Amino acid sequence: MWRMWLMFDPRRTLVALFTFLFVLAIIIHFILLSTSRFNWIEGPKKAASLDVQTTEMIA
Repeated sequence: MWRMWLMFDPRRTLVALFTFLFVLAIIIHFILLSTSRFNWIEGPKKAASLDVQTTEMIA
């Protein structure tokens, strides 16, 4: 294991690893925010088809 650190600079490797993990976490959070079920900022969106069905049943 110690020979691997002779080939790679530990500071550069760890900075690259943490940068990659941070970018991956940001991408995952934005993907979740784009869904209706997991959007914790705006809350779940109601389907438009339910509104159409209820108005047709009332009329």
